[in-house]
Parts: sequence; C-alpha cells; structure tokens
Amino acid sequence: MPELIATSVPAIPTDFVLGTATAAWQVEGDSAGRGRCIWDDLAERPGAIRDGATADPACNHVVRLEEDLDLIAWLGVDAYRFSISWPRVLPQGRGNPAASGLDFYDRLIDGLLARGIAPIATLYHWDLPSALNTAGGWSTGEPVDAFEDYAGLCAQRWGDRVTQWATLNEPWCSAFLGYAAGVHAPGVRDGAAALAAAYHLLVAHAKGAAAVRAAGGRDVGLVLNVSPVLPETPDMQPAATLVDAVQNRLWLDPLAGRGLPSDLIEATRALTDWSFVDATDLAAVAGSLDWLGVNYYTVMRIAAAGTGAVDAVGQDTDAYPGVPPFRFAPRPPVTQMGWEVYAPGLTDLLRDVATRLPGVPLMVTENGAAYDDPAPVDGVVADPDRVAYLQAHLAAILAARDAGVDVRGWLVWSLLDNLEWAEGWTKTFGIIQIDPASGTRTPKSSAHWVRDLQQHR
Repeated sequence: MPELIATSVPAIPTDFVLGTATAAWQVEGDSAGRGRCIWDDLAERPGAIRDGATADPACNHVVRLEEDLDLIAWLGVDAYRFSISWPRVLPQGRGNPAASGLDFYDRLIDGLLARGIAPIATLYHWDLPSALNTAGGWSTGEPVDAFEDYAGLCAQRWGDRVTQWATLNEPWCSAFLGYAAGVHAPGVRDGAAALAAAYHLLVAHAKGAAAVRAAGGRDVGLVLNVSPVLPETPDMQPAATLVDAVQNRLWLDPLAGRGLPSDLIEATRALTDWSFVDATDLAAVAGSLDWLGVNYYTVMRIAAAGTGAVDAVGQDTDAYPGVPPFRFAPRPPVTQMGWEVYAPGLTDLLRDVATRLPGVPLMVTENGAAYDDPAPVDGVVADPDRVAYLQAHLAAILAARDAGVDVRGWLVWSLLDNLEWAEGWTKTFGIIQIDPASGTRTPKSSAHWVRDLQQHR
C-alpha cells in the first residue's frame, strides 16, 4: 500500500468530529422490505434516471450491514451519518410502524455504538412515501403533520442512542429540483409549487425538531446545501442576489428569525401570492436549531444568459423561479458532476453562514467529489483527484475554525459509491468503490487517506 498520509493537513483538534455519510435510497436496496417512495416512482419514468437504475439492489446495504459497519470501523472515523428511510419505518407514511424497519435501524445504530462510532441520523433524505405524495405532496403541505409524527416515533425509539438528529437533508433540492426543475422526485415543473414546497419543508423541520425534543431526542439540526453565489460581472449582481435568496436566504433568514426574504417575495409575485405563509409557523422555525449542517461541493458563478451553457448537474436555471435570465459559469477544474473545484469557497461560506445565523454551531455534513475512478489494481482504487479535493477542503474548514467559526466536524460524502439520484450509477462519490454487478467493496486511496487522518490528531 503506498504512503497516503496527508502531511500537508494541519493538526486536527481532538474535539473535531471526522466522519462519513450515506443516504437510505442510495445504498439500502431491499425495496421489498419497505413501502414505496417518490424516487421509486420517478425511477419508473423512462429517461428520468440516466442509466435506468432502480433502488434494487443499490449497495445492498440492508443485507451487507455488518460488512459495511466493519468498513466504517476500519476507517477509524468518529461518526457516521445515515438517513432513516421514512417508508421503511412507516410504509404508508403514517400509521403503525413496520417491525422489520425498526429492527434494521436498531441493528445499524447498535452496531455503530458497539464499534465506538457516533450515530448521526437524518430523518428525511428525499424519500417521501408515495402515499403522502399521492395525497398532495410537499407543495400542498400534506406531509407536514405526518412528518411530525414520524419524527417523534423515531426519537422515541432511538433517542437514547442517536447522538445528533437532522430533520431534513437539503430541502432546497426537494423543493426546487423536485418541483421547479423537475429533475428530482416528484418530477414537477411548477415554480409556484416549488416555493410552496420550500415553505412547507421549513415548517416540517420546525415541527419535526419539536417532536424529536419532546420524545427525548437531543441535539437537533437541519442540513442545507447553502453555497457562495458570485456574480461574474457587476451587472449580474441583481440576478446573483436573487439566486442567493432562493439558495441560501430562503432557509437561513427564517431560521434566524428574520422571516422570508422580502426581495424574493416581490420577485415571485407573478407566480404566487404567498398566501400559504403563516406567522405562527415562521415563529416556530425561528430559533429551532441546535446546530446546522452545511453540505458543500462547489460555488455558483452567475453570468449573463445566452453566452453558452454548461453541463453541471443541479445547476439548472429552471430551479430558480423569479430570478431574471442568467446562466451558471463554473471554472475549471471541474468534477465528474461538472462542479467547479474551489476549496476557498468553503472557508468563505462557513464564515458567511456563521454571520447570517449567529450562535448556531456548524458541521460540514457532506463534502466530496465525483470522479471517473479506475478499476482496482492490487486491491486499491487510485483516486488522487479525490484525495486532493478532500485534503484541500478539510484545510479550508480548519481555516474557518481558526478564524473563529464554530465548526465542529466534517463528514465525507460518501462512504460508498451509490445511486447518485437521477444520475444513477454514472457518477461515483464513494471513498469505497462498489462493483454494481457483484457488490464487492474496494477501498480507494481516499479511504486510506481518511483512515490516516487519525495521525494528525
């Protein structure tokens, strides 16, 4: 095995959490053991998933749980963030829980604790039970009360063992990729529906967080894919300001008690009258966080429309209702996703979020890169670009911490190559390679690099 110790990484504080993460639909498989979700529905639409992949077998994580737990332990990390599949626990989204689903997460959580790894549970990582979508979905607010009940049930069952809770993962994606651009489940293209979905997701977070606390859960947060938004030229500042409103301020402002961004409301008057907003709901959202998760992959550069297009996954102008015409302009180098690699953006983002949401501890809950990895050679998958990406971004996080930002940890995305949502198996983020045919796990150089980080404590 070649020497992979990251000698240029600064000393890592002993109280800084190092970990890795996955999401249920992307890794679990065993769809027969749970209820149906909106991603199962989307996967049946021709062309919706780039390579036609479905949730079976994914990484077969349900069947290969012990093997995967041993891999996490081999990495030597402090924490593992996983998501609980809502339809695995409640097949119809509400009602009586499924014993098999409860048992699976008992085994997962207890297996982590037995190996000295802190369980961080995300309650919702995009897999809305299909029954709740049929009844109306996030744009109508139909799932909100069901989510509150589901959150309380999970905390009642696992609150004595889960060390941190995240209510939602990246609600921007659920709302705007799901309901405006239509490239994520449920595959709707309606700007007004997206804005309503975003609001109802915020309310679901607040009610879910309260339910977790009432059931004895502790340390409850929310995970956002906030991003630096940078105009390429001064004349693009108005568009960049509104992109920032959709991507960042729509979430951070209500959480900080500032309400919904007034410029976004004004810019979208032709789409919606915002009559679904309730002052009581916003009061519940304000101050609802014990911590905030920050998912960071890239920056957003805003350029004039009509001067060329880029193939960057998720950077879809249709996902920004009310914003005047613009295009994204990532600069090279880019990852397999078409995302610009810019580690200083993470330092800047953490400082900015700490200013916009004062007093709330931060954790980088996803950070990683997709690259076209080679086949294993002598039992190792060489992925030097990913190692360089991770090393630079860890240094960026520690620089923000040194500058006074209360950032408490870093979770690498992702533990395993997995179903990259609408991209299927065509994009690979894992530090452990998965052979989609056999399921064989092979640690990449990046996994060995993460393991070696313990020597920098």
